[in-house]
Amino acid sequence: MKVIYVDNNATTRVDDAVIAEMMPYFCEYYGNPSSMHTFGGQVHHKIEEARSRVADLIGAASPEEIIFTSCGTEGDNAAIRAILESEPEKKHIITSRVEHPAVLNLCSYLKTKGYRVTELGVDNEGMLNLDELKAAITDDTAIVSIMHANNETGVIFPIEEIGEIVKGKGSILHTDAVQTAGKLPLRASQMPLDILTISGHKLHAPKGVGALYVKKGVKFRPYLIGGHQERSRRGGTENVPSIIGLGKACELAKKYLPDENERVRNLRDKLEESLLKKAAGAKLNGHKTKRLPNTTNISFEFVEGEAILLLLNEHGICASSGSACTSGSLEPSHVMRAMGVPFTYAHGSTRFSLSRYNTGEEIDLIIDVVPGIIKRLREISPYCR
Repeated sequence: MKVIYVDNNATTRVDDAVIAEMMPYFCEYYGNPSSMHTFGGQVHHKIEEARSRVADLIGAASPEEIIFTSCGTEGDNAAIRAILESEPEKKHIITSRVEHPAVLNLCSYLKTKGYRVTELGVDNEGMLNLDELKAAITDDTAIVSIMHANNETGVIFPIEEIGEIVKGKGSILHTDAVQTAGKLPLRASQMPLDILTISGHKLHAPKGVGALYVKKGVKFRPYLIGGHQERSRRGGTENVPSIIGLGKACELAKKYLPDENERVRNLRDKLEESLLKKAAGAKLNGHKTKRLPNTTNISFEFVEGEAILLLLNEHGICASSGSACTSGSLEPSHVMRAMGVPFTYAHGSTRFSLSRYNTGEEIDLIIDVVPGIIKRLREISPYCR
């Protein structure tokens, strides 16, 4: 059975060109980039090329503002902890209720260490109320950590406006841009933010590699303490092949940005409009327009998301009921709860997230299959009478 993969906000297929660029650095050019000899030096040169490619994709002023990490979770943790250690007298953190667990769970832990955490709410379209941010931020606020786009709904937050508020109070702004890198044009150097997180496996690079953008002049205490790697900002021998792969993936992501925002968006819109029209009890979750071009999250009233996914799987269709990091829970998504999605809909939320590899034929098949699945599940639902 052919796999139709529409779970790209969870992870993506590694691009063939990325694999090809990585391969020589497993067995042929295996030197340590920190070594003094030429054999290791050529590897170091390739890492710096990757750093420039990452900087170019996100619009950094300089490649030196890029720190390689192992993933988005490490990046988020490193960003928040670095600022708290740099501003030890400040004990207040602001985030939102719809953040990724990498931020929310860290903030929950930090509460046990004496920090105050304010979680900003969202409306029924998943949008922030910036007046709530203005009221919450104080001179004691060390860092505001707000994602650029939500991984479940694709809703895009107004980082520029948020940044102006944060800068006005002299606090640091970190944004988790894991879902936006490669989907939206980024101009980090021109945005009022200080630190930005990306992850390789969300943009057709391998799992286990990511990067932090730290704007020049921002105090940054290392999260991993060890050797002098990454200009002493992240200890540990570099994951050379994956870093090189991330660099290539960023180069390709910039090339494919028009496709992501035109062809992929059109496929997403066709899928969304068709399911909202043809599937019984269908409801869109999230703002209609202020969303990533590849993402739609639709709830189907009176049915269970897990049942939908299992029946989709029988057709080779891979979708999601929410974040891959929380999908093992039977509870409704924390994002759906924060948005006030009614209980009868929240359990039936299904996320379809596309990539440049998806085709019109695949979307047509999903449109053919889903309404029948929903009809079948509603017929056996004890709530649908």
